[in-house]
Amino acid sequence: MSQTIPGSSSSSSSSSGSAAIDSAADLLQRRCRPAEAALDGAEAARLLALLPGWRLEDGRLCADYAFQNHHHTMAFVNALAYLSHTEDHHPELTVTYKNCTIRYDTHCIANHAGAGLSENDFICAAKAAVLFHAGAAKQ
Repeated sequence: MSQTIPGSSSSSSSSSGSAAIDSAADLLQRRCRPAEAALDGAEAARLLALLPGWRLEDGRLCADYAFQNHHHTMAFVNALAYLSHTEDHHPELTVTYKNCTIRYDTHCIANHAGAGLSENDFICAAKAAVLFHAGAAKQ
């Protein structure tokens, strides 16, 4: 994807032989892969700061998107379903007539509270934001 999230930068640095995630653009360049451990709270907070409009709620990465009508809502949901399929990482969705709430967490690394976050959650959130902003520009 060549678009960026509004308010994000595109700088990147290297650490431990792999590129560090310093911007939403860095997240957009990544693909999901099997997660082995949950991110610690500090790393989750750092990555959250790269994603305007997203929040942490009950250990999940969440965003709410509003649309003009049901047709636009469902077009976004269908595009998100395709993204979820290609990344093999699937959110919990709440869909209403003109709104969609997205919640990401990584089930295979769930902590004692029942939720855990991995880099995959932030990768997909960044890509979902691009989908929304690309569609909103056309409405």
